[in-house]
Amino acid sequence: MTRFIVVPQWQGSPSARSMTLIDGAEAIAGDLPRSATERVDVPVEAGEALDTGIRRFSSIQRTRDLIATALDRTDGDASPSAEHAVVIGGDCGVAVPAVAHAATRTSGMAVVWFDAHADLHTPLSSPSGAFAGMALHALFGHGPLTADGAVPPARIVLAGAREFDDAESEVVRAEGLRVLSADELAAPGALADAVAATGATSVYVHVDLDVLDPAVITGVAAPVPFGLDVPTVTAAIAGLRERLPLAGASLSGFAPAHPGAAVEDMGSVLRIVGALA
Repeated sequence: MTRFIVVPQWQGSPSARSMTLIDGAEAIAGDLPRSATERVDVPVEAGEALDTGIRRFSSIQRTRDLIATALDRTDGDASPSAEHAVVIGGDCGVAVPAVAHAATRTSGMAVVWFDAHADLHTPLSSPSGAFAGMALHALFGHGPLTADGAVPPARIVLAGAREFDDAESEVVRAEGLRVLSADELAAPGALADAVAATGATSVYVHVDLDVLDPAVITGVAAPVPFGLDVPTVTAAIAGLRERLPLAGASLSGFAPAHPGAAVEDMGSVLRIVGALA
């Protein structure tokens, strides 16, 4: 059985609605099998930057350690036939320790990062200081939360991104990151082909729900037009899983306006969770 680790981290988000990420994570958790779900107790306090250039760094660092411990425990409890864990955020920073954990256990792993935003800032380039905007760069860069890059840029595919700051566009160019647009992802097999071309032997998939078009989902903090629909996302993941084993997965960014509003989007959210599980 797939194990779920629910991490209602809000501290990495730049949004004024960041606290609603707690409601989103808890709403998803309510529809997951209780016996297969573990909740991480995210620090209550906002946290301090500690001279890192990352807002709320101390709490994000503490949550990173708690996620790593939960994943280690899941590995230890797993039966030989157990599948990968799925980490449910919270903001997309929860994916960083999850990817690092999977990469230490699976050589040759690629990462697919579904997101409307590039998330390629560093503490020096970020206009907000929010870690969510640095999360993808943290996977292959160097910083206070990732002393060593977990996955090389050549094995990363950024999927569905359509909002780039100039500094992020420069990272794409300098590192040669593979970026698949929403139109490209509509082609059957396009994502699987892009990942296979990296030479990877397994893949980790992260989905930030703002990759979806605003017409499809209302419960995201920073909607960006011209995104994906749910069938395109789930079909791309299914095609990818037919080609490569899934080493791990995560989902983030569910921020309903209030707890009662979560029900409007839950069908779409759970279809994507099902594709990852």
